[in-house]
Amino acid sequence: MTYYGGKELAAAFRTVRKNTVQIAEEIPENKYDFKPSPEARTVAQTLAHVALSPQFYTYVHSRKITDMGTVNFQEVFGPIMAEEQKPRSKAELVEMLKTDGEKFAAFLEGLTEADLGRQQNNLKNLELVRDQFSVRAPAPGMVIYVREWNGKKKGVGSMWNAWESTVATLPDLTQMESQTYVNEVDVRKLSLGQKVVVSLDADPTKKLNGSVTQIANVGEQRPNQDSKVFEVKIEIATPDTTLRPGMTTSNAIETASLPNVLSVPLEAVVTEAGFSYVFKKSGRGVVKQMVETGAMNDNEIVVRRGVEAGDRVLLAPPTDQSGISTSKIPGLMPTTAPIAGGDTAKSVKMPSKAPAAPAPAPSAAGGAAPAPAPKR
Repeated sequence: MTYYGGKELAAAFRTVRKNTVQIAEEIPENKYDFKPSPEARTVAQTLAHVALSPQFYTYVHSRKITDMGTVNFQEVFGPIMAEEQKPRSKAELVEMLKTDGEKFAAFLEGLTEADLGRQQNNLKNLELVRDQFSVRAPAPGMVIYVREWNGKKKGVGSMWNAWESTVATLPDLTQMESQTYVNEVDVRKLSLGQKVVVSLDADPTKKLNGSVTQIANVGEQRPNQDSKVFEVKIEIATPDTTLRPGMTTSNAIETASLPNVLSVPLEAVVTEAGFSYVFKKSGRGVVKQMVETGAMNDNEIVVRRGVEAGDRVLLAPPTDQSGISTSKIPGLMPTTAPIAGGDTAKSVKMPSKAPAAPAPAPSAAGGAAPAPAPKR
């Protein structure tokens, strides 16, 4: 077995470093920015890494560290990695390889037998640490690899460090949530626990039940959005094998529910001087009927008085209104009609009280129309 003392280690290191310097000098400077893959180091960064890597060993041995668990890796490698990223010319890199290499060789030359004994112990510790780099999943399941800063999945040649040590995650598919964004005008209608019907763009026929679990306190400006939106998280009630992380969903949030109410389509209601009217079929003619309205959503509005289930109303005012009589509700005060979808509108779900009549004159019946949240 060949014995390696301090002088022998220094000589071996000088030989290796000489070869590295020769390679660095032979590479044209215009190739120093070359990357074999987007995630890898450039030639210049690799040479800087080679030049600076002995600093870790100098740090360990100069402090006579025998337990690697006591090393603050972030404190040691932070400055080294920062030095690696500094731009340097070819001449500067070659000089750094020579200078730093000779410093480390001189350090090796001065090692005593006791130092070498500590090195052997440290080698065993490093081998133990190396073996711990075999990452094993704690349970079977889908693996999602961590991505680089540019969005690309980490793979062969990627780097990890002590403060960003996650390699991959195993999502719990039994607990899925949908992330969506709601316009600032509509967010005040939301509250925790509201029921949600979630559908998948990949399979529109699939409907999943969920509930609102989180509403952001602060709005944000999303790309291609003119107004601020608030992030809303929805927990899926029942696991489904169709769901996969990253799928696009549509979310219909039920902001309110009014049972046993009468409603008409929004287009059937006209407003004049603060009063709301519908044009109601009466025998062979049409009557302009004043109505008292209530809550509304994007499609329908509740009618409290003025029409009854089974009445037929027009979806648009007649072109010629001459000869049409007006029926008013005594004592009804004028109000400002809310704008559909506006800040004064209140989105609700209105169950049907009576079946709808055939077009073009539908009956004054309700229909389920939960307020849809924006698609994620």
